[in-house]
Amino acid sequence: MTPIPFSYSLRNIWTRRLTTALTAGGIAMVIFVFTAVLMLAYGLEKTLVATGSDDNAIVIRKGSQSEMMSLIDRNAANVIRNQPEVATGSDGKPLAAAEAVVLISMAKQGNSQPAHVQARGIEPESLTMRPQVKLTAGRLFRPGTSEIIVGASAARRFEGLGLGQTVRFAMRDWTVVGRFEAGGSGFESEIWLDSEQLLQAFRRPVFSSVTVRLADRSAFDPLEDRLEGDPRFNLEVKREKVFYADQSAMMAGFIRVLGIFVTVIFSVGAMIGAMITMYAAVANRTMEIGTLRALGFPRRSILIAFLIESLLLSAIGGSAGLVMASLLQNMTVSTTNFTTFSEIAFRFALSPVIALESITFALMMGFLGGFLPAFRAARQNIVNSLRAV
Repeated sequence: MTPIPFSYSLRNIWTRRLTTALTAGGIAMVIFVFTAVLMLAYGLEKTLVATGSDDNAIVIRKGSQSEMMSLIDRNAANVIRNQPEVATGSDGKPLAAAEAVVLISMAKQGNSQPAHVQARGIEPESLTMRPQVKLTAGRLFRPGTSEIIVGASAARRFEGLGLGQTVRFAMRDWTVVGRFEAGGSGFESEIWLDSEQLLQAFRRPVFSSVTVRLADRSAFDPLEDRLEGDPRFNLEVKREKVFYADQSAMMAGFIRVLGIFVTVIFSVGAMIGAMITMYAAVANRTMEIGTLRALGFPRRSILIAFLIESLLLSAIGGSAGLVMASLLQNMTVSTTNFTTFSEIAFRFALSPVIALESITFALMMGFLGGFLPAFRAARQNIVNSLRAV
């Protein structure tokens, strides 16, 4: 089989610049939406996964979907702290923190619409186990006082969380004394305060979870077996990174399903546009196709040449859509997490896998849209084609 030179397909695309631009533009918009949806879901997952650490384990009540649904009493918290698999700090104390998590309603910046913010009561060990948390302004709250520190994302999105400002919840006034960043993780959307003060303010007798630093990563399995097998408590042990990844599963899945559904609908229009473009190309080049056949190029070569044109169109459009979507990485969005019902801020995130999936989807549209016109071109009769005017 004698192949038609690749330059032939390139030259034809360049000759039909306006049609090429319009068709590629339609494909670009579809790929832009497709890529943006995947980036949105991946950004949410990346933010929550970054919240956890492979060196930490979190203990919650068995069956709880989030920390807010979990209840751990002080006796259970003390038992967890003193497990042999828990690492100890330089002062000889276990690196374990019993934390309490509640939701509070606050007004958003700009529109004063209420939204839920997650408030976390922490202990000194909480900061030791999370080295990614850094104070960027002010100071740490003093234990036993009505002082709070706020994540950078929460400070930007909600009213009353500026340094030195006072916010009221749980029938108490709280003073913002510090602002922190946490490497872009979900902690940046939270308010942190002394755990004992949070329990008193909300009249809660129990904690939500206990986070521990493992003495060794291999210590997770024996810790899990011992605590989950203890008949006195109803506990579940998870690696911290796995726990926070699970928090994003429902929301990320919803974004992907809804987004891909919409994208598939749009893609039908893009494929029809590509098909019309290629059918027009076949109709306008009937004599040219007949000449190629007369020169000895077989039907298969004609089919492949026109398919290559369609794939080039889709590749141009797909690349343009991918480039446009990549610009979204500078944008931060916020939404309510379906698992915790609190608002979380995160960025669009692009990965090599998403880029590959986007280009593959574009090429698939080009193939499906171009196959029938290419098949028609390949089936042209030589004599009738040369007689065409």
